[in-house]
Amino acid sequence: MLLVYSHKITPRLKYTFKQVCTRILGIPVSFTTTIEAFIAHDSLKISYTKQPLSSEMFVRSHELLFDQGLSDIETHVQDWDNTKCFFSAGDKSVIPFDIFAASFYLLSRYEEYLPHVKDEYGRFTAKDSLAFKNNFLQKPVVDIWAYKFKTVLQQHFPNYKFSSRKFNINPIIDVPMAYSFKQKGLMRTIGGTVSDVFRLKLKQLYQRYLVLLGFKRDPYNTFKWILNKQKQTKHKFIFFFLIGDYSTYDKNVSTNKRMFVSLIKSVADYCRVGLKASYFALEDFNILKAEKIKMESIINNSLEASRNSFSKMNLPNSYRNLIELEINEDYTMGYVNDIGFRAGTCTPFLFYDMDYEIQTPLMVNTYHLMDYALLKNKSLLDKKETLFKIINEIKLVKGTFTPVFHNYTFSSEVRWQGFKELFTIILDSTNED
Repeated sequence: MLLVYSHKITPRLKYTFKQVCTRILGIPVSFTTTIEAFIAHDSLKISYTKQPLSSEMFVRSHELLFDQGLSDIETHVQDWDNTKCFFSAGDKSVIPFDIFAASFYLLSRYEEYLPHVKDEYGRFTAKDSLAFKNNFLQKPVVDIWAYKFKTVLQQHFPNYKFSSRKFNINPIIDVPMAYSFKQKGLMRTIGGTVSDVFRLKLKQLYQRYLVLLGFKRDPYNTFKWILNKQKQTKHKFIFFFLIGDYSTYDKNVSTNKRMFVSLIKSVADYCRVGLKASYFALEDFNILKAEKIKMESIINNSLEASRNSFSKMNLPNSYRNLIELEINEDYTMGYVNDIGFRAGTCTPFLFYDMDYEIQTPLMVNTYHLMDYALLKNKSLLDKKETLFKIINEIKLVKGTFTPVFHNYTFSSEVRWQGFKELFTIILDSTNED
């Protein structure tokens, strides 16, 4: 066990050390403000304060973990070996930066509480992040810093047996629209037909009626292929089905359609099923609650996981609503069009409520790549190269890779060519030496 001495033990301090030391490094941690207890401890120990007590392993602390609320913090990002960091700690510290304060800054999404310009959907964008501006968005820096800290611990305590973890994957299948043409109802089918005619999309019109007349499979109905992939791997996929009411933003099939409900039930036999909260559920707690109850009645089980439509988040309200509804896992945090680590990590972490200064029970699972981000690469070879790069970054810290693909990603549409192969590469990545 690692004993941490500090002049003051705060919720922020306990939260951060448990994430870095226990969840990432597998080291149990406890805390003390008593010098005598610190001296008597005969295993891993560090002091985390302004000045060292003696010649112990010492990390000079930044004020962030002892503050409350928000303040205007200067984050001067500097190079550190093969990575970057901020909150310089000085010469006496065994590591040159306060990685715990820096980790808290990224994990709490401190910068998303500060004033910033949102995009057309009301989202915090990658280009406004500290990571993007300082060119470390595609590095899981919190995990990298943790392993640097582990190296120093090993040097000071060579007889301690450290545990290790394995690289893992957590594939997400997002289903905003289960079918392209089927199960849409008469009015939506007529509207789609008229739209195809006026926009001269004759090929789509032809395909629409081949599907509706039963001569061809709906292009978005790729579930058989996905479930076959699930049967071939030990890693459980998580499907997020949109079941909210039809609107400008959300256009899935109605849950009044038996075929759609049957689809969700059949997927739940093999995979985990979560709720894709509709666009308007993000602003209205009662709509979110109704969608949760509806999904639980379909899967005949309690709902454990959710992710928001359009990957939109309003901190802290979005997460507080999930906590109130006892939904314990969120998979919203990430960037739709940019690959990388929005919270600087590839390790799930508990949401810290900055207003109440408490650690909550909600586990945040950030995603690191959405299929749309790979469309920036023209060729399949470039897409593979990009994919391998992000996988290798996560493998270096033995983290968990969470990619988001959609059901229509595996269709025969031209822009999605090769994505079945890319998904297979991800599934096979844990088998490589």
